Amino acid sequence: MAYKNNLNYHDKVNKENIEKLRELLDSLPAFCKMFFRGTNDTISSRTKIAYAYDLRVFFEYMMKNNSLCQKYSIKELPMTILDDIKREDIEEYLEYLSLYRNSEDEEVFNEERGKSRKLASLRSFYNFYFKNELIETNPASLVPMPKLHEKEIIRLEPDEVVELLDQVEAGTNLTKKQLNYHSKTVIRDTAILTLLLGTGIRVSECVGLDINDIDFNNNRLKVRRKGGYEDVVYFGDEVYDALMQYKEERLHVIPLEGHEDAFFLSLQNRRITVRSVEILVKKYASNVTGVKKITPHKLRSTFGTNLYQETGDIYLVADVLGHKDVNTTRKHYAAMKDEHKRKAAKAVRLREE
Repeated sequence: MAYKNNLNYHDKVNKENIEKLRELLDSLPAFCKMFFRGTNDTISSRTKIAYAYDLRVFFEYMMKNNSLCQKYSIKELPMTILDDIKREDIEEYLEYLSLYRNSEDEEVFNEERGKSRKLASLRSFYNFYFKNELIETNPASLVPMPKLHEKEIIRLEPDEVVELLDQVEAGTNLTKKQLNYHSKTVIRDTAILTLLLGTGIRVSECVGLDINDIDFNNNRLKVRRKGGYEDVVYFGDEVYDALMQYKEERLHVIPLEGHEDAFFLSLQNRRITVRSVEILVKKYASNVTGVKKITPHKLRSTFGTNLYQETGDIYLVADVLGHKDVNTTRKHYAAMKDEHKRKAAKAVRLREE
């Protein structure tokens, strides 16, 4: 029990993910456990949960639509059933994903990105057994990935960033009920949004911050990146001021047991959750721009774009954002393309003045 109390936020999340994965595995064929054991060193616990959900949808579909599968219960399906499933079965499964009802009788829609992710999960699953020579065929590899159309990267313009932070501090355009909460959370909310916009850290990295993770003497903080490794992120004076102001307020709060180390607290004096940060970002951003759907990740994209525009160094942006692959970072070029398009629009004159 003492060991559990000593777990930090990220270790607690990982522990919860492991428990959730075990629960999901009870709804899958028994041989699936081999796949998840065999990928312990290459796939995070969060990704495993996503794989487990996707595989459950796949096997539930097969139980309803494949006569060979219907001879068994889902737990009793043998590994050999993977060789009995053909390419056509998987193609029909992808079509089914467009619209279906889940186990809770809820309608589920999947567009190209949702189908692509589920097929990618199935490919990884089949590849594991095929490469280990446990099955003879690999029909998932024969099914082409759905063609993905490029989506515009959504981010805030500089004037929108100013308006967002001004609105958080002033509480303008909030409802009467929201204003009651705003008076209690304005310093915290300002610190969170300033931190996200000023460093580009992920929302999970933000809520996972402990008091001792922030070094005010050197304007830096320690975060746990995707993949579990620790990294150091530096921040500027605006972030410093916002965090310091909240730190002074935080000193007068008595956290609930188990949340003493958390830097950002909810009104219930617990560590603030990812969902709570998502809600507060939406609350303030919806009054700044009704056209763009702004999430914490869009604030991260805003930071990445601004940093690239200021430095022109894509490798620096990748390093600061914690991207292992610089190609992941190249999406921030999109903002530069927009600037060029705007210049082109102004360059062509239809009539001389």
